[in-house]
Order: sequence, then C-alpha cells, then structure tokens
Amino acid sequence: MAKLKIVDLHVNRDGKDILKGVNLTTGPGEVHAIMGPNGSGKSTLAYTLLAHPKYEVTSGDILLDGESILELTADERARKGLFLGFQYPTEVSGVGFSHFLRTSYNSLSKAMQGEDREVFITVREFQKYLRNNLEQVGLDKEFLSRYLNEGFSGGEKKRSEVLQMAVLKPKISILDEPDSGLDIDAVQAVAKAISDVSVSDATVVVITHYARILKFLKKLDYVHVFAKGQILRSGDASLAEELEKRGYEWITQ
Repeated sequence: MAKLKIVDLHVNRDGKDILKGVNLTTGPGEVHAIMGPNGSGKSTLAYTLLAHPKYEVTSGDILLDGESILELTADERARKGLFLGFQYPTEVSGVGFSHFLRTSYNSLSKAMQGEDREVFITVREFQKYLRNNLEQVGLDKEFLSRYLNEGFSGGEKKRSEVLQMAVLKPKISILDEPDSGLDIDAVQAVAKAISDVSVSDATVVVITHYARILKFLKKLDYVHVFAKGQILRSGDASLAEELEKRGYEWITQ
C-alpha cells in the first residue's frame, strides 16, 4: 500500500514553466484518470514523478507515504514502488525481454522486502510466472524470446508496458497515454489488461486525451482535468463522459 501526495508542484524545462501548482492525492486501490488537451503538462507530470533529468522542480513537493522523494533518483523511486508506462516505449536491441523482466523483478524484490512478493529460485519458476501474466495481457509466449520492444507493433508495445506493471507489481503505476496510436479493438484490449493486472491495493493513474479507454476500465474512482499546468477540476467517472460530449474549452476558459 502507498499514498502519493503532490503538493503545489512547479516544474520548469528549458527555462519554461510547465507545471504551475499541481495538487493531487491518491490512495491505495484507487484508479485515477488525468485528462487534458495537448501541451497541458500531463506527460511532464508523469516524467517528473519518475525524476526525468530534463524537468526541474522549482517549488512544491512529491510525498510517498509522507516522505519527500524529490532527492531520489529514478531507480530509487522505482524501488520505492513507482512505475511509469511510457507513451512511446523505446526499442532496446540486444536486451532480452524475459531477462529484462527477471532482472527488474529481482531488483525490486530486494528493495521491497516485507512486501507480498513471490520468490523465484530458478529461471524455470520465473518463466512460468511470466507465462501466466502474458495470458492476462494477451501477448504470445514468443515475446519472451524477443528483444525489449524491438519490432513490436504499437499495440504490442503498450501491452508490454502493462505486462511490466503486472510482473513488477508496483505500488503506484502511472500510465502515460496507453491508448495513443491504437485502434478501438486494441484500446479495449489494453484497458482490459490494465484492469485484470491491477492489484487490489495498488494505485493506477491513467493519463489520456480521450474518454474511450476509460469506458473499458472495470473501475474508475476519480477524473482530473489538466490544463495550463494545473488540475482545474476533479470529479468521478461522469466527468469523463461530460468531457467527451463538451470538450475541454468550457473548463479551460
């Protein structure tokens, strides 16, 4: 279980203020959606949470279970239980997908001692664990023998990000536009995979432009409208439906 609290967060990139006082609190087991137009700062928030070096926090704080993580590096934040699913996953030639997942899992398990995490003694045990998760996200077992994201289609890349979330079992998952570039069938499949692999006491934050992926989630607790570097309005799932009908202008103005 983990609680994330973002307090009056201001972020700068290349001399330009992008985030201008973001406030957000999430609790264990909650599913949040952050919606907003292009250029509103949604992806900046995601990258800032995982300590991307190009984004400078000029004021405010990010608290995980009451402790500031601003001074922690990306890998240190990951070991605390934060996970970022990328909008554009990078292809990494020469790095086996299965080996990458096993190395990541073992690294996190050492850091998150005391958590309810399975211990795999042999490679065969871990392979069985991977195959079970592959079925949940709708990927074929051949993916385990391929290089990380190399030659994957758009939908396969997005599902591979969800697979990582399923395998690594983070406390808080931030998924940056998991629906971008996908057709309606792929969007539905990715949404189902997100719902199926979400641990009951883990937090999921889905960043998106459109409400279509949110319609396919089994659970959605909060919707936040992001514009002009801030969260301008929050509500329940019905807010996403209203945005689908009316767009963002009525809020941004």
